[in-house]
Amino acid sequence: MTDSNTILILGGGVGGVATARALRKRLPRKHRIVLVDREPDHLFAPSLLWLMVGRRTARAISRPLARLARKGIDVRIGAVERIDPVSRTATVAGRDMAADYLVITLGADLSPESIPGLAEAGHNFYTRAGAEALWAALQQFRGGRIAVLTAAPAYKCPAAPYEGAMLIEAWCRKQGVRDRVQVDVYAAEPAPMGVAGPHVSAGVVQLLAARGIAYHPAHQVTAADAAARQLAFANGAQAGFDLLAYVPPHRAPAVVRESGLTGESGWMPVDRHTLQTEWPGVYAIGDVVSIPLTLGKPLPKAGVFAHREAGVVAENIAHAIAGRTQTARFDGHGECFIEIGDGKAGFGSGNFYAEPTPEVTLRQPGRRWHLGKVWIEKAWLYTQL
Repeated sequence: MTDSNTILILGGGVGGVATARALRKRLPRKHRIVLVDREPDHLFAPSLLWLMVGRRTARAISRPLARLARKGIDVRIGAVERIDPVSRTATVAGRDMAADYLVITLGADLSPESIPGLAEAGHNFYTRAGAEALWAALQQFRGGRIAVLTAAPAYKCPAAPYEGAMLIEAWCRKQGVRDRVQVDVYAAEPAPMGVAGPHVSAGVVQLLAARGIAYHPAHQVTAADAAARQLAFANGAQAGFDLLAYVPPHRAPAVVRESGLTGESGWMPVDRHTLQTEWPGVYAIGDVVSIPLTLGKPLPKAGVFAHREAGVVAENIAHAIAGRTQTARFDGHGECFIEIGDGKAGFGSGNFYAEPTPEVTLRQPGRRWHLGKVWIEKAWLYTQL
């Protein structure tokens, strides 16, 4: 056991920030915690849904990562170019960085270019620029067909596309143009939030129907035509649109793929309870990992899981440094809010590790759940950074 250890955290999203904060609370200052991200600002991604309908500004939902320096965390800004899990080193902006413990939480890359014409045809509201562009387009929209599209069956924040459709519908009502607007959801997946079970899926479908939003499941988009404003699907269907909001396909970050860290799923495999990889002292959490469940689908990619996984990893690293047994385990519990507009939200929670299928409960929408999501947003932005 050495006098001083370095923990290198690759990625400054929810998982990375939570890991760094938890480690700093558990470890004496002689141990160095280094957080790396290619962007200088941390963006609270759940609030992009409010950004795209004008309820937030980009400045209001982001904070400089450099603020973590005040808490004793060494922040480095630069692209991660290479990862060597054997030596626990990473190349960042041309410089090699070594660590005693390595935590990889680089999230997922968005690849709209993998669907011909998609990037040119619509707005990717999973990015700040895309959400801002969608808001600008909505303000000019006076009527027609709005399509909300998931371009692949699996993506992070499984509720977000459905929340987005309902928030757009609510905005149209408030603007007095709802009678001139048709809102459709075209989903690559066979049911909303399918991992959570048929009860949750049916509940989300009912929420859409109550707002007059047409739902088209099992529609895998194959191409988009910006000039003709047309979508083509693998099942032979076509659909027109005047405004398109989409969730693009996801894949593991290029540096993770090129460093040979992905498994058969295309994502990083880890122990489902400890988040350890096959390499000693190397952990991976959040969207970059794939954790298979008994029902044949992976654990959803969501910030709530990244946050809880971060606590497990931080506790076990701290125990290892102190020479104690690593006992913390991630148990698969999680929850999410489902925004429906009009200042209301539903709430789903449960055990995703339950056998043989996850046990998840969906609570009826109300103002308290919306206020709960607002509270979490403020607590994160004002206390974590």
